[in-house]
Amino acid sequence: MNDLIQQEQSAGLLTLTLNRPDKLNALSNAMYDRLADLFFAAAEDDSVHAVLLTGSAQCFTAGNDLQDFLDSPPKDMNSPAFRLMSAVVALDKPLIAAVCGAAIGIGTTVLLHCDQVFVTRAAKLRMPFVNLGLCPEFAASLLLPQRIGHARAAKLLLWGDGINGAQAVEWGLANEAFETAAECLQAAQDAAKRVMALPQEAVRVSKRLMKAPQQTLLEETLREENKRFVERLNTAQAKAILESLLAKS
Repeated sequence: MNDLIQQEQSAGLLTLTLNRPDKLNALSNAMYDRLADLFFAAAEDDSVHAVLLTGSAQCFTAGNDLQDFLDSPPKDMNSPAFRLMSAVVALDKPLIAAVCGAAIGIGTTVLLHCDQVFVTRAAKLRMPFVNLGLCPEFAASLLLPQRIGHARAAKLLLWGDGINGAQAVEWGLANEAFETAAECLQAAQDAAKRVMALPQEAVRVSKRLMKAPQQTLLEETLREENKRFVERLNTAQAKAILESLLAKS
């Protein structure tokens, strides 16, 4: 499992790389658990000053591993995917993402919790929850309309539309778009170096203050979304859609 989630720590920067190329970095329950553990540990490790999350040059993540999802669906807040969400929401250190290629489902919703997001122009961000008979997760129903307005959020969450990296920047979901994966990753690393050169306690206090006004609402939204997500996942409609997709793969 360590090979599927690669970690590298250098000069205060913890880089977490999704490394499952044969499955387009689709996230299994074991991968979710591993990521959650790493995020919780990073929060307590004084030698970690920032976290960078990335995938491969071809794909950030295709979202959930559908087979694993059907075999072991989330049931409560202690489920692996929900543990990761809790760990990310609780992190008070800078979180930066470098996104190349597809960022599907949680691959996009996690970006709403990042402090800086860098993408390739060809990146594909999509949250096809309704297409699967499901509902938004990771507090996307709260954060996305706040970030980009109701009309644009509805196109992504209700219609299931996708956008590319250039649109993500235009809509305020990413900081900057690049032609190549190497440029994207370098920009993320440069941003990490800049923030790590600042007084660290001041950075952490400032992030906590930025999040504080709606932290309770954010946590409540997470719980409600997760509850509804589990309910939807147990419907015959959602199960049929997911099984149909698996049969085609």
